[in-house]
Amino acid sequence: MKILIHAHSGLRWLVLIALLLAIFNAVKKMSGSTPFSARDKKIGLFVLIFTHIQFLVGLILYFMSPKVVFSGEAMQYSMLRFFLVEHFTLMTLAIILITVGYSKSKRASMDKRKFKLTFWYYLVGLVLILAGIPWPFQNYGSGWF
Repeated sequence: MKILIHAHSGLRWLVLIALLLAIFNAVKKMSGSTPFSARDKKIGLFVLIFTHIQFLVGLILYFMSPKVVFSGEAMQYSMLRFFLVEHFTLMTLAIILITVGYSKSKRASMDKRKFKLTFWYYLVGLVLILAGIPWPFQNYGSGWF
């Protein structure tokens, strides 16, 4: 269990770095006439892979963690509610947006459109992920790593 928790905490940083890289790459290239290259595809693919691995580890923890309590009483306590509902919902929505963004940008015909789709879907996904991370200052028993 501790290995999964540490993996989930560590993978968070890979996900955030990959998302930031993809977003900055899209911003830099969407205003010009830069073609959507194999490198751009790989950046998006790495974001997709890291987020899906993170989601799978998170799903395992969701059903094993003592912080996730499946009862009506959990809604009365902010930490239990956060992990039962808020964290799970925000992360699921973020994964869906990132996956849809990757798929739409892959199918788009114009390079500028590919970068725009990547930028917007990944940016909203990043915002949801940042809102759903149990940061140490929230006192949910989570650390930086």
